[in-house]
Amino acid sequence: MKNILNIKYANIIHNFLKLVSEWWIVMVRPSSITFGIIIRWGLIQLAAISLVVLLKPGIWEALIIAIALNALGTYSIVDYIQKYKGVKLKLDEHPIDPTLQIANETLPFMRRGLNEETAQKTAEIILKISDVSAVAITDRENVLAYIGECSDHHKAGGPIITYPTKQAIATGELVIVNDKKGLNCPEKNCTLQAAVIAPMKCKGEVAGTVKLYQTSQGSLQPSVVKLAVAVAQLLGLQMELAELDRQTQLVTIAELDALHAQINPHFLFNTLNAIITYSRTHPETARRLLIRLASFFRQALKRHGHFNSVKEEIEYVNTYIILEKARFREKLKIKRDLDPALFDYQVPVLTLQPLVENAIKHGVQPKVGPGTVEIIARLVNGEMLFIIRDDGVGISSDRLSKIFLPGYGSGNGVGLSNVHERLKSLFGEDYGLRITSEINKGTSVYVRIPVKKALWQKEVAAQ
Repeated sequence: MKNILNIKYANIIHNFLKLVSEWWIVMVRPSSITFGIIIRWGLIQLAAISLVVLLKPGIWEALIIAIALNALGTYSIVDYIQKYKGVKLKLDEHPIDPTLQIANETLPFMRRGLNEETAQKTAEIILKISDVSAVAITDRENVLAYIGECSDHHKAGGPIITYPTKQAIATGELVIVNDKKGLNCPEKNCTLQAAVIAPMKCKGEVAGTVKLYQTSQGSLQPSVVKLAVAVAQLLGLQMELAELDRQTQLVTIAELDALHAQINPHFLFNTLNAIITYSRTHPETARRLLIRLASFFRQALKRHGHFNSVKEEIEYVNTYIILEKARFREKLKIKRDLDPALFDYQVPVLTLQPLVENAIKHGVQPKVGPGTVEIIARLVNGEMLFIIRDDGVGISSDRLSKIFLPGYGSGNGVGLSNVHERLKSLFGEDYGLRITSEINKGTSVYVRIPVKKALWQKEVAAQ
Protein backbone atom coordinates (compact mmCIF):
# COMPACT_ATOMS: atom_id res chain seq x y z
CA MET A 1 0.00 0.00 0.00
CA LYS A 2 2.81 2.36 0.93
CA ASN A 3 4.66 1.68 -2.35
CA ILE A 4 1.47 2.20 -4.39
CA LEU A 5 0.97 5.63 -2.76
CA ASN A 6 4.59 6.60 -3.48
CA ILE A 7 4.25 5.59 -7.14
CA LYS A 8 0.95 7.46 -7.48
CA TYR A 9 2.54 10.50 -5.83
CA ALA A 10 5.48 10.42 -8.25
CA ASN A 11 3.17 9.99 -11.25
CA ILE A 12 1.00 12.92 -10.18
CA ILE A 13 4.11 15.19 -9.83
CA HIS A 14 5.50 14.02 -13.16
CA ASN A 15 2.23 14.56 -15.07
CA PHE A 16 1.71 17.97 -13.46
CA LEU A 17 5.24 19.15 -14.40
CA LYS A 18 4.80 17.83 -17.95
CA LEU A 19 1.49 19.67 -18.36
CA VAL A 20 2.86 22.94 -17.00
CA SER A 21 5.98 22.72 -19.17
CA GLU A 22 3.96 22.09 -22.35
CA TRP A 23 1.55 24.96 -21.57
CA TRP A 24 4.47 27.31 -20.80
CA ILE A 25 6.29 26.55 -24.03
CA VAL A 26 3.18 26.90 -26.21
CA MET A 27 1.51 29.90 -24.56
CA VAL A 28 4.31 31.93 -22.97
CA ARG A 29 7.18 31.41 -25.50
CA PRO A 30 9.88 31.94 -22.91
CA SER A 31 12.95 34.10 -23.30
CA SER A 32 16.53 33.10 -22.39
CA ILE A 33 15.97 33.90 -18.71
CA THR A 34 12.76 31.83 -18.77
CA PHE A 35 14.63 28.86 -20.17
CA GLY A 36 17.21 29.25 -17.44
CA ILE A 37 14.51 29.17 -14.76
CA ILE A 38 12.75 26.16 -16.34
CA ILE A 39 15.97 24.17 -16.55
CA ARG A 40 16.86 24.86 -12.91
CA TRP A 41 13.33 24.16 -11.66
CA GLY A 42 13.07 21.00 -13.74
CA LEU A 43 16.37 19.65 -12.39
CA ILE A 44 15.21 20.19 -8.82
CA GLN A 45 11.90 18.39 -9.49
CA LEU A 46 13.76 15.57 -11.20
CA ALA A 47 15.96 15.21 -8.15
CA ALA A 48 12.90 15.13 -5.91
CA ILE A 49 11.20 12.39 -7.97
CA SER A 50 14.42 10.39 -8.12
CA LEU A 51 14.83 10.44 -4.33
CA VAL A 52 11.20 9.43 -3.80
CA VAL A 53 11.49 6.52 -6.22
CA LEU A 54 14.87 5.32 -4.95
CA LEU A 55 14.40 5.79 -1.21
CA LYS A 56 10.69 4.92 -1.14
CA PRO A 57 10.01 7.09 1.93
CA GLY A 58 6.72 7.51 3.68
CA ILE A 59 4.37 10.39 2.91
CA TRP A 60 5.85 12.65 5.58
CA GLU A 61 9.42 11.84 4.60
CA ALA A 62 8.57 12.48 0.93
CA LEU A 63 6.97 15.81 1.91
CA ILE A 64 10.12 16.86 3.80
CA ILE A 65 12.32 15.93 0.82
CA ALA A 66 10.06 17.91 -1.54
CA ILE A 67 10.07 21.00 0.74
CA ALA A 68 13.86 20.90 1.16
CA LEU A 69 14.57 20.50 -2.54
CA ASN A 70 12.01 23.16 -3.49
CA ALA A 71 13.62 25.58 -1.04
CA LEU A 72 16.99 24.84 -2.64
CA GLY A 73 15.45 25.35 -6.10
CA THR A 74 13.86 28.63 -5.08
CA TYR A 75 17.22 29.94 -3.80
CA SER A 76 18.96 28.85 -7.00
CA ILE A 77 16.38 30.52 -9.23
CA VAL A 78 16.31 33.79 -7.24
CA ASP A 79 20.12 33.95 -7.34
CA TYR A 80 20.06 33.33 -11.10
CA ILE A 81 17.47 36.08 -11.70
CA GLN A 82 19.48 38.60 -9.67
CA LYS A 83 22.68 37.84 -11.57
CA TYR A 84 20.90 38.00 -14.93
CA LYS A 85 19.30 41.35 -14.11
CA GLY A 86 22.64 42.67 -12.85
CA VAL A 87 24.36 41.79 -16.11
CA LYS A 88 21.49 43.22 -18.14
CA LEU A 89 21.52 46.41 -16.09
CA LYS A 90 25.21 46.92 -16.78
CA LEU A 91 24.72 46.29 -20.48
CA ASP A 92 21.70 48.57 -20.70
CA GLU A 93 23.15 51.36 -18.57
CA HIS A 94 24.23 53.16 -21.74
CA PRO A 95 22.30 51.57 -24.60
CA ILE A 96 23.97 54.00 -27.04
CA ASP A 97 27.56 54.90 -26.23
CA PRO A 98 27.51 58.67 -25.52
CA THR A 99 31.13 58.95 -26.66
CA LEU A 100 30.20 57.80 -30.15
CA GLN A 101 27.27 60.20 -30.17
CA ILE A 102 29.53 63.06 -29.09
CA ALA A 103 32.12 62.06 -31.70
CA ASN A 104 29.55 62.17 -34.46
CA GLU A 105 28.16 65.59 -33.51
CA THR A 106 31.41 67.37 -32.59
CA LEU A 107 33.46 66.28 -35.60
CA PRO A 108 32.33 69.12 -37.92
CA PHE A 109 33.37 71.71 -35.30
CA MET A 110 36.62 70.31 -33.90
CA ARG A 111 37.98 69.66 -37.39
CA ARG A 112 38.19 73.47 -37.59
CA GLY A 113 40.61 73.54 -34.65
CA LEU A 114 40.28 74.60 -31.01
CA ASN A 115 38.94 78.12 -30.50
CA GLU A 116 36.13 79.84 -28.61
CA GLU A 117 33.51 79.14 -31.27
CA THR A 118 34.28 75.43 -31.74
CA ALA A 119 34.72 74.93 -27.98
CA GLN A 120 31.30 76.48 -27.26
CA LYS A 121 29.57 74.24 -29.81
CA THR A 122 31.38 71.18 -28.48
CA ALA A 123 30.50 71.98 -24.86
CA GLU A 124 26.82 72.34 -25.79
CA ILE A 125 26.84 68.92 -27.45
CA ILE A 126 28.56 67.23 -24.50
CA LEU A 127 26.11 68.77 -22.01
CA LYS A 128 23.13 67.71 -24.13
CA ILE A 129 24.23 64.08 -24.46
CA SER A 130 25.89 63.39 -21.09
CA ASP A 131 24.39 63.32 -17.60
CA VAL A 132 26.48 66.12 -16.08
CA SER A 133 25.61 69.52 -14.61
CA ALA A 134 28.13 71.67 -16.47
CA VAL A 135 30.88 71.43 -19.08
CA ALA A 136 33.96 73.58 -19.59
CA ILE A 137 36.67 73.48 -22.27
CA THR A 138 39.99 75.30 -21.99
CA ASP A 139 43.18 75.70 -23.94
CA ARG A 140 46.48 75.96 -22.05
CA GLU A 141 45.77 79.44 -20.74
CA ASN A 142 42.13 80.48 -21.09
CA VAL A 143 38.61 79.15 -20.54
CA LEU A 144 37.23 78.87 -24.07
CA ALA A 145 33.72 77.68 -23.18
CA TYR A 146 31.52 77.08 -20.14
CA ILE A 147 27.91 75.97 -20.22
CA GLY A 148 25.53 74.61 -17.57
CA GLU A 149 24.96 75.24 -13.86
CA CYS A 150 26.56 78.33 -12.26
CA SER A 151 27.22 79.95 -15.62
CA ASP A 152 26.40 83.29 -13.99
CA HIS A 153 29.85 83.36 -12.38
CA HIS A 154 31.74 80.66 -14.31
CA LYS A 155 32.27 82.46 -17.60
CA ALA A 156 34.30 81.81 -20.73
CA GLY A 157 36.91 84.20 -22.03
CA GLY A 158 39.02 84.65 -18.92
CA PRO A 159 42.27 83.02 -17.82
CA ILE A 160 42.37 79.69 -16.00
CA ILE A 161 42.39 80.36 -12.26
CA THR A 162 41.75 76.99 -10.60
CA TYR A 163 44.69 74.93 -9.40
CA PRO A 164 43.27 71.51 -10.46
CA THR A 165 43.01 72.67 -14.09
CA LYS A 166 46.54 74.06 -14.05
CA GLN A 167 47.71 70.76 -12.52
CA ALA A 168 46.07 68.74 -15.30
CA ILE A 169 47.73 70.92 -17.95
CA ALA A 170 51.15 70.81 -16.28
CA THR A 171 51.21 67.05 -15.65
CA GLY A 172 49.07 65.79 -18.51
CA GLU A 173 47.26 63.56 -16.00
CA LEU A 174 43.59 63.14 -15.12
CA VAL A 175 42.49 65.18 -12.07
CA ILE A 176 39.38 64.30 -10.04
CA VAL A 177 37.93 66.70 -7.47
CA ASN A 178 35.34 65.11 -5.16
CA ASP A 179 34.47 68.05 -2.92
CA LYS A 180 33.50 71.69 -3.27
CA LYS A 181 36.59 72.88 -1.43
CA GLY A 182 38.86 71.30 -4.02
CA LEU A 183 37.15 73.25 -6.81
CA ASN A 184 38.36 76.44 -5.16
CA CYS A 185 35.49 78.56 -6.50
CA PRO A 186 35.49 82.06 -4.92
CA GLU A 187 31.69 82.33 -5.25
CA LYS A 188 30.08 81.27 -1.95
CA ASN A 189 26.75 80.32 -3.54
CA CYS A 190 28.34 78.08 -6.17
CA THR A 191 26.46 74.77 -6.29
CA LEU A 192 29.14 72.77 -8.10
CA GLN A 193 30.32 69.96 -5.84
CA ALA A 194 32.72 67.82 -7.89
CA ALA A 195 34.52 67.71 -11.22
CA VAL A 196 36.74 65.59 -13.43
CA ILE A 197 39.39 67.39 -15.50
CA ALA A 198 40.81 65.45 -18.44
CA PRO A 199 43.73 66.84 -20.48
CA MET A 200 43.33 67.02 -24.26
CA LYS A 201 46.53 66.03 -26.04
CA CYS A 202 47.48 66.93 -29.58
CA LYS A 203 50.58 65.25 -31.03
CA GLY A 204 51.63 64.18 -27.55
CA GLU A 205 51.41 67.63 -25.96
CA VAL A 206 48.63 68.99 -23.74
CA ALA A 207 46.56 71.47 -25.76
CA GLY A 208 43.77 72.06 -23.22
CA THR A 209 41.28 70.35 -20.91
CA VAL A 210 37.73 69.05 -20.81
CA LYS A 211 35.97 69.56 -17.45
CA LEU A 212 32.74 67.82 -16.43
CA TYR A 213 30.96 69.04 -13.27
CA GLN A 214 28.23 67.66 -11.02
CA THR A 215 26.11 69.50 -8.43
CA SER A 216 25.29 66.48 -6.27
CA GLN A 217 27.50 65.78 -3.27
CA GLY A 218 29.73 62.74 -3.18
CA SER A 219 32.25 61.11 -5.44
CA LEU A 220 31.86 61.28 -9.18
CA GLN A 221 30.34 58.25 -10.85
CA PRO A 222 32.87 56.06 -12.69
CA SER A 223 30.85 56.47 -15.88
CA VAL A 224 31.36 60.26 -15.76
CA VAL A 225 35.11 59.85 -15.27
CA LYS A 226 35.34 57.40 -18.15
CA LEU A 227 33.28 59.74 -20.33
CA ALA A 228 35.63 62.66 -19.58
CA VAL A 229 38.69 60.60 -20.51
CA ALA A 230 37.07 59.30 -23.70
CA VAL A 231 35.84 62.75 -24.76
CA ALA A 232 39.29 64.30 -24.12
CA GLN A 233 40.97 61.61 -26.23
CA LEU A 234 38.37 62.06 -28.93
CA LEU A 235 38.74 65.84 -29.08
CA GLY A 236 42.53 65.51 -29.06
CA LEU A 237 42.35 63.19 -32.05
CA GLN A 238 40.02 65.56 -33.88
CA MET A 239 42.45 68.42 -33.18
CA GLU A 240 45.28 66.38 -34.69
CA LEU A 241 43.16 65.78 -37.78
CA ALA A 242 42.46 69.52 -37.95
CA GLU A 243 46.20 70.22 -37.75
CA LEU A 244 46.87 67.76 -40.56
CA ASP A 245 44.19 69.43 -42.69
CA ARG A 246 45.64 72.85 -41.95
CA GLN A 247 49.17 71.66 -42.68
CA THR A 248 48.07 70.22 -46.02
CA GLN A 249 46.32 73.46 -46.91
CA LEU A 250 49.40 75.51 -46.01
CA VAL A 251 51.66 73.31 -48.13
CA THR A 252 49.21 73.51 -51.03
CA ILE A 253 49.07 77.30 -50.73
CA ALA A 254 52.87 77.44 -50.53
CA GLU A 255 53.28 75.31 -53.65
CA LEU A 256 50.69 77.33 -55.58
CA ASP A 257 52.25 80.62 -54.49
CA ALA A 258 55.72 79.40 -55.39
CA LEU A 259 54.53 78.23 -58.80
CA HIS A 260 52.81 81.57 -59.32
CA ALA A 261 56.05 83.33 -58.41
CA GLN A 262 58.06 81.20 -60.79
CA ILE A 263 55.77 81.81 -63.78
CA ASN A 264 55.01 85.38 -62.75
CA PRO A 265 55.45 87.62 -65.81
CA HIS A 266 57.82 89.98 -63.96
CA PHE A 267 60.07 87.17 -62.78
CA LEU A 268 60.08 85.52 -66.19
CA PHE A 269 60.57 88.83 -68.03
CA ASN A 270 63.50 89.90 -65.82
CA THR A 271 65.20 86.53 -66.14
CA LEU A 272 64.73 86.33 -69.90
CA ASN A 273 65.87 89.93 -70.28
CA ALA A 274 69.10 89.07 -68.46
CA ILE A 275 69.58 86.01 -70.67
CA ILE A 276 69.02 88.09 -73.82
CA THR A 277 71.61 90.59 -72.60
CA TYR A 278 74.12 87.79 -72.08
CA SER A 279 73.28 86.22 -75.46
CA ARG A 280 74.92 89.17 -77.25
CA THR A 281 78.14 89.25 -75.28
CA HIS A 282 78.39 85.85 -73.58
CA PRO A 283 76.31 83.31 -75.52
CA GLU A 284 77.65 80.36 -73.51
CA THR A 285 76.51 82.04 -70.29
CA ALA A 286 73.10 82.65 -71.85
CA ARG A 287 72.84 78.98 -72.82
CA ARG A 288 73.68 77.87 -69.26
CA LEU A 289 71.11 80.28 -67.83
CA LEU A 290 68.42 78.90 -70.14
CA ILE A 291 69.27 75.41 -68.91
CA ARG A 292 69.06 76.64 -65.30
CA LEU A 293 65.71 78.32 -65.96
CA ALA A 294 64.33 75.11 -67.45
CA SER A 295 65.70 73.16 -64.48
CA PHE A 296 64.12 75.64 -62.08
CA PHE A 297 60.67 75.15 -63.62
CA ARG A 298 61.16 71.38 -63.76
CA GLN A 299 62.04 71.22 -60.06
CA ALA A 300 59.04 73.34 -59.17
CA LEU A 301 56.59 71.27 -61.19
CA LYS A 302 57.78 67.86 -59.99
CA ARG A 303 57.56 68.75 -56.29
CA HIS A 304 55.09 66.68 -54.30
CA GLY A 305 54.56 65.72 -50.67
CA HIS A 306 55.48 67.66 -47.55
CA PHE A 307 59.22 66.98 -47.23
CA ASN A 308 62.44 67.23 -49.23
CA SER A 309 65.97 66.30 -48.32
CA VAL A 310 68.21 69.21 -47.31
CA LYS A 311 70.31 68.47 -50.41
CA GLU A 312 67.28 68.87 -52.71
CA GLU A 313 66.24 72.08 -50.97
CA ILE A 314 69.76 73.53 -51.28
CA GLU A 315 69.92 72.59 -54.99
CA TYR A 316 66.62 74.38 -55.53
CA VAL A 317 67.97 77.45 -53.72
CA ASN A 318 71.18 77.36 -55.77
CA THR A 319 69.23 77.30 -59.03
CA TYR A 320 67.19 80.29 -57.89
CA ILE A 321 70.35 82.17 -56.84
CA ILE A 322 72.03 81.59 -60.22
CA LEU A 323 69.04 83.12 -61.99
CA GLU A 324 68.95 86.09 -59.64
CA LYS A 325 72.70 86.68 -59.94
CA ALA A 326 72.22 86.87 -63.69
CA ARG A 327 70.06 89.93 -63.03
CA PHE A 328 71.92 91.57 -60.16
CA ARG A 329 75.43 90.54 -61.24
CA GLU A 330 78.05 92.05 -58.92
CA LYS A 331 75.41 93.63 -56.70
CA LEU A 332 74.53 90.24 -55.20
CA LYS A 333 77.06 88.12 -53.33
CA ILE A 334 76.34 84.76 -51.77
CA LYS A 335 78.11 83.04 -48.89
CA ARG A 336 77.46 79.45 -47.84
CA ASP A 337 78.36 77.60 -44.67
CA LEU A 338 76.65 74.23 -45.06
CA ASP A 339 77.31 71.09 -43.05
CA PRO A 340 77.22 68.16 -45.55
CA ALA A 341 76.16 65.84 -42.72
CA LEU A 342 72.70 67.45 -42.93
CA PHE A 343 72.11 66.74 -46.62
CA ASP A 344 70.23 63.48 -46.07
CA TYR A 345 67.95 64.91 -43.38
CA GLN A 346 64.40 65.99 -44.20
CA VAL A 347 62.98 69.52 -44.21
CA PRO A 348 59.52 70.79 -45.17
CA VAL A 349 59.29 71.73 -48.84
CA LEU A 350 59.77 75.40 -49.72
CA THR A 351 61.36 76.31 -46.40
CA LEU A 352 64.68 77.88 -47.45
CA GLN A 353 64.03 79.28 -50.94
CA PRO A 354 61.34 81.75 -49.77
CA LEU A 355 63.72 83.06 -47.09
CA VAL A 356 66.55 83.57 -49.60
CA GLU A 357 64.10 85.25 -51.99
CA ASN A 358 62.94 87.54 -49.20
CA ALA A 359 66.54 88.46 -48.30
CA ILE A 360 67.38 89.35 -51.92
CA LYS A 361 64.21 91.29 -52.74
CA HIS A 362 63.68 93.14 -49.48
CA GLY A 363 67.21 93.29 -48.14
CA VAL A 364 69.79 93.54 -50.93
CA GLN A 365 67.81 94.95 -53.85
CA PRO A 366 66.76 98.23 -52.13
CA LYS A 367 70.30 98.73 -50.77
CA VAL A 368 72.65 101.23 -52.38
CA GLY A 369 75.69 99.27 -53.50
CA PRO A 370 76.39 95.53 -53.32
CA GLY A 371 74.87 93.26 -50.73
CA THR A 372 75.53 89.78 -49.36
CA VAL A 373 73.20 86.92 -48.50
CA GLU A 374 74.66 84.22 -46.26
CA ILE A 375 73.17 80.73 -46.00
CA ILE A 376 74.14 78.68 -42.94
CA ALA A 377 73.15 75.11 -42.10
CA ARG A 378 74.37 73.36 -38.95
CA LEU A 379 73.43 70.59 -36.53
CA VAL A 380 73.02 72.02 -33.01
CA ASN A 381 71.83 69.97 -30.01
CA GLY A 382 69.94 67.43 -32.10
CA GLU A 383 68.30 70.12 -34.22
CA MET A 384 68.96 71.48 -37.68
CA LEU A 385 69.67 75.21 -37.55
CA PHE A 386 69.34 77.25 -40.74
CA ILE A 387 70.24 80.94 -40.82
CA ILE A 388 69.51 83.20 -43.80
CA ARG A 389 71.34 86.46 -43.18
CA ASP A 390 71.67 89.60 -45.33
CA ASP A 391 73.42 92.93 -44.86
CA GLY A 392 70.67 94.87 -46.56
CA VAL A 393 68.42 97.75 -45.55
CA GLY A 394 66.92 95.98 -42.52
CA ILE A 395 63.38 96.04 -41.16
CA SER A 396 61.95 98.76 -38.93
CA SER A 397 60.59 97.73 -35.52
CA ASP A 398 56.99 98.55 -36.42
CA ARG A 399 57.16 96.42 -39.59
CA LEU A 400 58.98 93.65 -37.76
CA SER A 401 56.05 93.24 -35.37
CA LYS A 402 53.75 92.60 -38.36
CA ILE A 403 56.13 90.49 -40.40
CA PHE A 404 54.17 87.25 -39.90
CA LEU A 405 50.85 88.69 -40.96
CA PRO A 406 49.55 87.46 -44.34
CA GLY A 407 50.76 89.72 -47.13
CA TYR A 408 54.17 90.45 -45.62
CA GLY A 409 57.34 88.71 -46.71
CA SER A 410 58.24 87.73 -50.23
CA GLY A 411 56.37 89.93 -52.66
CA ASN A 412 55.41 87.34 -55.26
CA GLY A 413 56.42 84.09 -53.62
CA VAL A 414 55.77 82.18 -50.43
CA GLY A 415 55.34 84.69 -47.60
CA LEU A 416 57.26 84.46 -44.36
CA SER A 417 53.94 83.96 -42.56
CA ASN A 418 53.30 80.77 -44.53
CA VAL A 419 56.70 79.28 -43.68
CA HIS A 420 56.27 80.37 -40.06
CA GLU A 421 52.83 78.76 -39.71
CA ARG A 422 53.87 75.53 -41.43
CA LEU A 423 56.87 75.07 -39.14
CA LYS A 424 54.73 75.62 -36.03
CA SER A 425 52.07 73.27 -37.34
CA LEU A 426 54.60 70.50 -38.03
CA PHE A 427 56.89 70.79 -35.01
CA GLY A 428 55.15 72.87 -32.33
CA GLU A 429 54.82 76.49 -31.25
CA ASP A 430 58.52 76.78 -30.36
CA TYR A 431 59.64 76.08 -33.93
CA GLY A 432 58.39 79.07 -35.88
CA LEU A 433 60.73 81.52 -37.57
CA ARG A 434 62.79 83.88 -35.42
CA ILE A 435 63.80 87.18 -37.03
CA THR A 436 66.24 89.83 -35.86
CA SER A 437 66.91 93.02 -37.81
CA GLU A 438 68.50 96.45 -37.62
CA ILE A 439 67.95 99.34 -39.99
CA ASN A 440 70.81 99.68 -42.51
CA LYS A 441 72.62 96.70 -40.98
CA GLY A 442 70.61 93.76 -42.21
CA THR A 443 68.28 90.92 -41.21
CA SER A 444 68.77 87.38 -39.92
CA VAL A 445 66.11 84.67 -40.12
CA TYR A 446 66.55 81.57 -37.93
CA VAL A 447 64.92 78.20 -38.65
CA ARG A 448 65.10 75.30 -36.18
CA ILE A 449 63.93 71.83 -37.18
CA PRO A 450 64.15 68.87 -34.76
CA VAL A 451 65.75 65.94 -36.55
CA LYS A 452 63.65 63.19 -34.92
CA LYS A 453 60.35 64.98 -35.44
CA ALA A 454 61.23 65.75 -39.04
CA LEU A 455 61.87 62.07 -39.72
CA TRP A 456 58.64 61.06 -37.92
CA GLN A 457 56.60 63.64 -39.82
CA LYS A 458 58.05 62.35 -43.10
CA GLU A 459 56.93 58.79 -42.22
CA VAL A 460 53.43 60.02 -41.32
CA ALA A 461 53.17 61.98 -44.58
CA ALA A 462 54.32 58.93 -46.56
CA GLN A 463 51.68 56.74 -44.90
